[in-house]
Amino acid sequence: MNFLKNILSTLVALIIFSVVSILIFVAVIGSLADEPPVEVKSNSVLHLKLDKPISEVEFDNQLESLEFLPSAPSTIGLVQLKEAIVQAKTDEKIKGIYLDAPYVMAGMAVLQELREALVDFKSSGKFIVAYGEFYTEPSYYLVSVADQVFLHPEGDLEFNGLGANVTFFKGMFEKLDIEPQIFRVGEFKSAVEPFIRKDLSQENKLQINEMLSSINSNLLDSISTGRNISSDRLKAISDGMEVRNPQDAMALNLVDSLYYFDQVMSVLKQNAGIEEDKEIEFIKYNKYNKSYSNYKKADSEIAVIVASGDIVSGKGDVNTIGSENFSKEIRKARKNDKIKAIVLRINSPGGSFLASDVMWREIKLAAAEKPVIASMSDLAASGGYYMAMACDTIIAQPTTITGSIGIFGMLFNAKGFLNNKLGITHDEVATGEYSNYITMTRPLTDQERRIIQNDVEKGYETFITKAAEGRGMSVEAIKSVASGRVWTGIQAKERGLVDMLGDLEDAIAVASEKAGVSEYRVRYYPKQRSLIDQIMQDLEGESSAKVLESELGEYYNYVEQVRSVQRMNGLQAKWPFELEIN
Repeated sequence: MNFLKNILSTLVALIIFSVVSILIFVAVIGSLADEPPVEVKSNSVLHLKLDKPISEVEFDNQLESLEFLPSAPSTIGLVQLKEAIVQAKTDEKIKGIYLDAPYVMAGMAVLQELREALVDFKSSGKFIVAYGEFYTEPSYYLVSVADQVFLHPEGDLEFNGLGANVTFFKGMFEKLDIEPQIFRVGEFKSAVEPFIRKDLSQENKLQINEMLSSINSNLLDSISTGRNISSDRLKAISDGMEVRNPQDAMALNLVDSLYYFDQVMSVLKQNAGIEEDKEIEFIKYNKYNKSYSNYKKADSEIAVIVASGDIVSGKGDVNTIGSENFSKEIRKARKNDKIKAIVLRINSPGGSFLASDVMWREIKLAAAEKPVIASMSDLAASGGYYMAMACDTIIAQPTTITGSIGIFGMLFNAKGFLNNKLGITHDEVATGEYSNYITMTRPLTDQERRIIQNDVEKGYETFITKAAEGRGMSVEAIKSVASGRVWTGIQAKERGLVDMLGDLEDAIAVASEKAGVSEYRVRYYPKQRSLIDQIMQDLEGESSAKVLESELGEYYNYVEQVRSVQRMNGLQAKWPFELEIN
């Protein structure tokens, strides 16, 4: 009887799986049906609607439109977005850009690269018009590049300086009767502070304050150029929060007019030479980038390998840098004779010290055979810097957050929680004195603590020794800027941790010069996952994460922070934990 039940259950499962597979297949084929070629009409306006997260390279989730299959959201790629702007600059059919970016989801360094591309576009004599019902501070930094900035008459413009928010969990652990056992080197290694404090240490306040001041100064200088207002005046406006309503923003010349949408459309028609009774030929970015090809035939290639996310051991995923897969990409690029140079595009807060060292070795091997250039994006801190220091040249944006050269380790003693809250007890039997020293069921002994602390200190010495070697500095000089201290790109360059300030294009130019090639094509790695891979991964982890996010709403970030602790196996080289800049 049980045998028949098992057979029947298996058959039912197979039928259900087959039906679901067919539904997915039909829906995918329907959604991927051949689209007609995109034609750009005369007097078109490129509509840059930045309503998705901006990632280093575009992630096009072809399953996103399938409502019955939760999946990771698509992103706007910085690389592809800049290519579209460059193309539009010389495209006779494009008269200008309509910048629709009230709330951009990107870091300051990414926004700076995008802003610089828009500055270059303006050199063509074509217009940029920006409009929003509201602007966040990062958004305003971006749109201030426009020839005309319009704000809704009842809208809002945030212009009151940068702030940082750090979440602390010590109180929660106290209530749960869980003891974090911390091991670290360096007074600035503040990634563990949320677990052992309820507020910021003086050292952490110092570095965050100096970092924010450096980033804010860079932002104000750029806005000053765009709006023709002195940086000192902008700082006074920001410090005093003189913008309290839309009328203040206009009176202070931060915006040009307070317009409704139809009024902005009239301005766009005038700028594009379109009669008032005619419609504007808008072409959205995701359509425009299908109207041209950047393919370039060349014997030589420069490989841009993107490293974005937390650093973990193993394969990783779309949101993490897995040492196994990343090392594989570096190895293939090293052995490929067509690839004359490598650019590492790093956007990472760090992570596993072991995984960082695994990748460091592969980068060093590649650098021994061909030029390897580091291009830092928003973040290249701790483990992210560990990767960069193996490169020939390090290039950062002024607002890049980098450094954080330090190590920490963490174990939780959950004995109180298990015993007092759940009534669970443990006992031990072991063949050796230290057989059970990695445990969460009791506090560590003094000797066990010394063993782990020695490992942390050894890891720190390895970090600074390799940093000194990579930067051509003495260990003492590296130590003076280490101890887990975080720097902006400007500060890092002043201290020898970075060679020059610039963007990804600058890094590619340096790579081609060092490789001695003038004719080359640029290719980005790793390549986007195939459709089948997307389906399988979305059916596994990513879909559950999206469902969880939809259920928890604003509390999802807190859950993610706690879940990230689970990834902190072994020694960690990571920057201050979940610092939110706003």
